[in-house]
Amino acid sequence: MKFIAFFIIITIKILKYAILIRILMSWIKPGVSGRFTQILYEITEPILKIFRNLLPRMGMIDLSPLIAFFVLDFAQIGIINLFANI
Repeated sequence: MKFIAFFIIITIKILKYAILIRILMSWIKPGVSGRFTQILYEITEPILKIFRNLLPRMGMIDLSPLIAFFVLDFAQIGIINLFANI
């Protein structure tokens, strides 16, 4: 049971770091196409797409990474609390 919780928490942390790296890369060099960028987009896009569909359009500002980061953080805290009580 602890392995499952550990695996989920590590997966959430990897997703959070991937989203953070994607945000920083979009500020530094937008539109860079490399293998790392493609992998990063393949990892993060399914999650960010969910929140883009839920949020209203705000011009050029994309709040989906911020919302996804908070939701993943709350999920991580919830999983830690859930498995800590077992």
